Amino acid sequence: MKKVFCVGELLIDFVAEKQGSDLSKAIEFTKKAGGAPANVSCAIAKLGGQSAFVGCVGHDPFGRFLINVLKDNGVDCSLVQRSDTFTTLAFVSLAEDGERDFVFSRGADMELQYDPEIKKEFKGNMIHFGAATALLGGLLEKAYGHYYFDALTQDIFISFDPNYRGDLWKNKADKFVKKCLPYIEKAHLCKFSLEEAQLISGKNKLEKACELIHEMGARIIAVTLGSEGTFISTPEKTATIPSVPVTPVDTTGAGDAFIGCLLYQISQLDKPTALAEDFDSLKKMIAMANKAGAITTTNYGAIESLPGLNALNS
Repeated sequence: MKKVFCVGELLIDFVAEKQGSDLSKAIEFTKKAGGAPANVSCAIAKLGGQSAFVGCVGHDPFGRFLINVLKDNGVDCSLVQRSDTFTTLAFVSLAEDGERDFVFSRGADMELQYDPEIKKEFKGNMIHFGAATALLGGLLEKAYGHYYFDALTQDIFISFDPNYRGDLWKNKADKFVKKCLPYIEKAHLCKFSLEEAQLISGKNKLEKACELIHEMGARIIAVTLGSEGTFISTPEKTATIPSVPVTPVDTTGAGDAFIGCLLYQISQLDKPTALAEDFDSLKKMIAMANKAGAITTTNYGAIESLPGLNALNS
């Protein structure tokens, strides 16, 4: 089994209770651990896989809380850094259909310092890059780029999820796309929402979007479509894998549960980088990952709702 290193942000989600259609109507909030790559690391560990989180939190109670949550879920936190800057916060409101309204208050996540000693731990393992805040400049983006280069030199399986957040890139979507391209170029697996695939490719039709993204370099593309399932694409084959019918109450973390479950399965392979050549196995993995994502939407909070193997096998 290979260890999956998850690089990016770890933050506090303040989730609105008695949700309305947007944050302006929210009054009471509940504290939850969040951050897409951190959610992915927990998803892998809760399934019995090996994951390590690479990111930064503050020297404050929120930072301690986040590290404890990751440790309690089995994530290796030895590479988590601490900063004098306050821990990053996100405020989340949920509409009746479970969709989200986000506002970020950035802090310590952007203070991640590159550690060259981590490179040797990558060899023989896997890495996942979640980009919600990582491409916004500063120390985090520099460290992110360094770790990406290190992963390339170690010839390991690379996963990339752009985690596009419109409120972080207002009037700068073109810049976001440009910054994603180097990661897409060498990634063995790219996970997108439909919006992200359309934004990055500039194409409305999903098949055309994936064709263009393959031309950019991505080997395997997974586009999550909510209740409609997941569109999976390699340069040779495509398929839509149906979702599991559920009644969603909170979609927060569903995509992270999906990619975490997929990476967990890939970490069991002897040669993960050859997965694109085995489309039948890939489809079975996607079906299992769809189930993980669906289960996560049936409860509130991302990490608390992530399934273990028993839930997936039932």
